Amino acid sequence: MVAEDGHAIRCRLDELLAERSMTLTELSERVGVSIVNLSVLKNDRAKAIRFSTLTAICKVLGCEVGELLVVAR
Repeated sequence: MVAEDGHAIRCRLDELLAERSMTLTELSERVGVSIVNLSVLKNDRAKAIRFSTLTAICKVLGCEVGELLVVAR
């Protein structure tokens, strides 16, 4: 599955939040990123992500980058 802009990266944020019984609001508060920005990422509409944001999300969720971002097939 390739997005309209040609990339095939998919974000698994929804799945990881569900596995941890965590809301987007809670993640937003713990990471220090707005709900709007996390929603853009969650819905695969993000065009970029800062390494600091990626690091903070992975730290809070206790996951690796490869668990959060995957190549869609």
